[in-house]
Amino acid sequence: MREADAIYRSPLAAAGGLAVIGSGRQHARHAVKDRKLPSFAAVLVERGQGFLETTVGGRQRVEGPALFWLFPNRLHSYGPDDAGWDERWALFEGPFTRDFLRMRLIGERHPLVRLRQIEEVVRLFARLHADLVDDSHLGQASAALALHGIVIATARQASAAAGREGEDATGDLVESLRGRALQPLDLASFAAEHGISPATLRRKFIAETGMAPKDFQLRARIDHAKQLLATSDEKIETVAAMVGIEDPFYFSRVFREREGCSPREFRMRYKRG
Repeated sequence: MREADAIYRSPLAAAGGLAVIGSGRQHARHAVKDRKLPSFAAVLVERGQGFLETTVGGRQRVEGPALFWLFPNRLHSYGPDDAGWDERWALFEGPFTRDFLRMRLIGERHPLVRLRQIEEVVRLFARLHADLVDDSHLGQASAALALHGIVIATARQASAAAGREGEDATGDLVESLRGRALQPLDLASFAAEHGISPATLRRKFIAETGMAPKDFQLRARIDHAKQLLATSDEKIETVAAMVGIEDPFYFSRVFREREGCSPREFRMRYKRG
C-alpha cells in the first residue's frame, strides 16, 4: 500500500441525503489523539493491530481486518502498534445518517466491527474513492451508494457475529411474532412463552426493529391488509377482520394515520385488474 492517498470533496449543490466528502488509504504509523471530526467517518483496518478509544465505547483492541465508525463532534483516539497498519477511510455526512443510527446499522456504543469477510468492503471503499475522483453528480451519487453498501455489509457481518455468539434469540422473537401477528395475541403471554418479561420483550424488539412489539404487530397487520386490498375484492370490514382487527372503524382510522389515505383510497390507487 502506498504511504498516503487522500481526496476531499465539498458536496455538490444537488447532493441528496448522503454525501461522501473525503476518502483515502495509507499505511498509518502514528496514532490520532484526542480529535473531533465535524462529520462521520468509517475507518477500515485491512492489516495490522492497534487501538480505538471513544468516549462512549471506551478503549478497545483493534485487530485487522476490522472497521470502526467515528461520530461527529465526538472525542476519539486511535492508531496502530509500532508496526503500523493498512487503513482505508471515508468521511460522510447528510440527513440520511439519522436512518443509519435509527436502524442501529451503526452505533456509538459498539463502533468497532471485526470482519470475517473483507473482500466486499475493500471493493466498496475502492469504488467510493474512484467515484470521488470522478467529481461529478453521477460520481458523488455513486460514492454515496458505495458508502451505503459499506454500512450494510458491515452491519450484516456484525449481525452474523452476534448470532455466532448466541445473541440471535431476538431475531427468533421477531420472526415468531411476525408469524402470529394476525392472530389474537396477548404480548405478556407471548413473552412468558419465550421465558422473558414483557419489559425485556419490549427492550429486545426496540433494539432489533426500532418498534415496540405492539407497534410491530400493527405494522405487520397493516402491511398484510395492503396486500389484500390490492389483490382481492374483499370488503373493507372483511379485510380488517382477516388481519385480526374486528372494528372496521378503528381499522380505517389506523390505516389512514399510517398510510395517509383510507383503505378504499389505497385500493383505488394500487388495485390491479
